[in-house]
Amino acid sequence: MPAPTSARTAPPALVLAAILTTQLMLVLDTTIVNVALPDLQRDLGFTPTSLSWVLNAYTLAFGGLLLLGARAGDLLGRRRVLLAGIVAFTAASLVGGFATSAGTLLAARAVQGVGGALAAPSALALLMGRFPEGGERARALGWFSAVSVGGSAIGLLAGGMLTEWASWRWVMFVNVPIGVGLVLLARAVLTETPRHSGRFDLAGAATSTIGMTALVYGFVRAAESSWGDPVAVAAFAVAVLLLTAFVLVELRAASPITPLRLLADRTRSAALVGRLLLMAAMTGLFFFLTQFLQGVLGYSPLSTGLAFLPITVMLLVFSQVSARAMGRVGTRPLMVVGLTSTTVALLLLSRLDAGSGYPQVLLALLLFGLGNGLAFVPLTAAGLAGVDPRDSGAASGLLNAAQQIGGALGLAVLVTVAERAAAAAPAVGSTAAEVAQHAFVVGAERAFLVGAGLIATTVVLLATLVRDRRPAAGGDAPAAQRTETSLVGG
Repeated sequence: MPAPTSARTAPPALVLAAILTTQLMLVLDTTIVNVALPDLQRDLGFTPTSLSWVLNAYTLAFGGLLLLGARAGDLLGRRRVLLAGIVAFTAASLVGGFATSAGTLLAARAVQGVGGALAAPSALALLMGRFPEGGERARALGWFSAVSVGGSAIGLLAGGMLTEWASWRWVMFVNVPIGVGLVLLARAVLTETPRHSGRFDLAGAATSTIGMTALVYGFVRAAESSWGDPVAVAAFAVAVLLLTAFVLVELRAASPITPLRLLADRTRSAALVGRLLLMAAMTGLFFFLTQFLQGVLGYSPLSTGLAFLPITVMLLVFSQVSARAMGRVGTRPLMVVGLTSTTVALLLLSRLDAGSGYPQVLLALLLFGLGNGLAFVPLTAAGLAGVDPRDSGAASGLLNAAQQIGGALGLAVLVTVAERAAAAAPAVGSTAAEVAQHAFVVGAERAFLVGAGLIATTVVLLATLVRDRRPAAGGDAPAAQRTETSLVGG
């Protein structure tokens, strides 16, 4: 369907609003249900084991179908695929809100993930097409990055408010009016992109989708049980086999689902790995700190959400600072300084104990928000700079895949680390509850310490591999453009 005439002349602010709202809705849903899990378990009869699949069903479908969703946007038109994803996500949210059984809710969460996999790559590709490289794109990416990282914290706040003031069903229902409004806005202001020639690479689609799904499932299973769990090991084996086959297929395919030339640039590859490790540590922070605030400090769901508000504010502020500074100081210094701040934040959290108060948590959240705000924009720019328009969907898919795999990997690794540390912790306390609380704190401390190690590794990786130079003096937009070009050209 051709775009309406109004879309061709829509103000950039409305175009950006449609893209950012799409991204916020998708990212928010990774955490908005977290604080509602106890109510969900009670009302729908989830077992403790099956409860984790309220989160995993979404992650698995989202991560597994991302590369296919990205290619669909390239071939069918990104606006069309974006709208299809939003409609699927909204309809699934409505069904999930009315769910009367665990199975219905899990099915709805999986369909939400399918909608996210269709919409997310197209949203970022549409941003790339609408805002040219330079200062304009840098500022747009600043807002996009703030939403991408801050959406998780906003989800915790929104989930706490909705659960405490209404019911858990509203963590699903809230997406319905947003989705309907978003469809109307996107139809009005987004212009359809040209369809690129080529056919669906069916072999590539099958191997990437099943391989990615197996990889994410392996991480999810390892987090639930152990790395030696036979099912987890089998999932990893299938993932390695199919993703290897995917690479071989893509090398020979006339219209590959993911052009491997995108990975030939070392800066882009380093940025993807950096994004993966950053999301691994960030997922662990939200997972363990949420439990610390509620289980150790005794916060309510709403208070827990409000406790994360400072990180959202810092992300919003410093992502814009980063977008404006990128053209003057380059991308690599911002990444290194930002992720160093993130490392310090996680080290502070690794010193938490049962007697710690919120001020120590607050300092860590402020440093974490500052660091991620500075680093996430140049990481995103480095992953997209110099990409041919015909490959923008595939490049967006790779960025989103790194984010999803990073989150699943981080949870699996850090949960394992925490459980082993907790099991080895000495029994401290006069009651079983006090002993369990001490064991949890010991495990969380170790998880935060390993998370700090992941980010420190990322700092070394980016400082070593990212090609960057201080751009020559000049205007903001040209300077930013020269910086981003240098990421590809060396």
